[in-house]
Amino acid sequence: MMQRHMPMGYKLVDGKVQLDEPKVAIVKKVFQDYISGTSTQAIAKQLTQMGVLNANNKASWNHGSIGKILENVKYMGDEFYPQMIDAELFEQVQNRRKERCEQLGRSIQPNNPNRQYVFTGMLRCGECGEIYRKYIEHAGRKTERSLWKCKKYIYKNRVCCRCSFLTDEQIEKAFLDTANKILARIQILDRKCKKEPIPYNHKFHELDQQIKELEAEGRYSSKELPALIYERAKAFYQTAQIDDYDYSTEKIKQAFSGIQPLREFDKELFLTVVKQVTIYADHRLMFEFINGLTMEAQY
Repeated sequence: MMQRHMPMGYKLVDGKVQLDEPKVAIVKKVFQDYISGTSTQAIAKQLTQMGVLNANNKASWNHGSIGKILENVKYMGDEFYPQMIDAELFEQVQNRRKERCEQLGRSIQPNNPNRQYVFTGMLRCGECGEIYRKYIEHAGRKTERSLWKCKKYIYKNRVCCRCSFLTDEQIEKAFLDTANKILARIQILDRKCKKEPIPYNHKFHELDQQIKELEAEGRYSSKELPALIYERAKAFYQTAQIDDYDYSTEKIKQAFSGIQPLREFDKELFLTVVKQVTIYADHRLMFEFINGLTMEAQY
């Protein structure tokens, strides 16, 4: 238990760890400010400007030192350390930190497998349309577990979506069953999907008409013309549909080629052939493959 650096907010009195109340207030402020939306950089700047001393008794803070406080599981209390932060607040903070990592593109780091989530960005709620995110419950404890939940499950402190929670194992098992169905009957991949009609692009036609009017007037040197052509191209791209069904189907067939019935989840196969997974409250998963094919599985 005797560690070289005591976490901020604690002190050793007669061989027993006790709360250091003035610094406890700082730690609690860090947690409350962060969960209220203040960034670690902004918190660090504020504490430095206030002259607040850190764990090394220096009035110098950075986002890293704030991050160490926010991720220190000892603040939830254990056999040596009195509780300073309740478990619910601690878990909320961990979930927000993970969300911020995803938003900043830090969730996938090739050299850090602990930060990689295979299903990040791949899961969507079939009830409200929001994405699914991974949440850690009981972080740092023996009872720690991770669940995929709809982003709108809790919104503004209210339950807004009651779609199911899933574990990695449930999703992996559903994909395993689906992949084995394909392996047993590979011709499933040749089942063409019904194409949706291309919607009328009002903005494109409006810009196209303006360009034609300028050209009809012979105003080819007009400064307005290049800008209109550029905007028309953007508008066209937004609704253009690229028909790459044959190419994508062949890519899936190659990925499945030579594979025996799967007995365990194949991460590379999943990332190669699956475009999106939709989760429904009635224990259904809908796998959408990169060629548009959809297959249903139970979880």
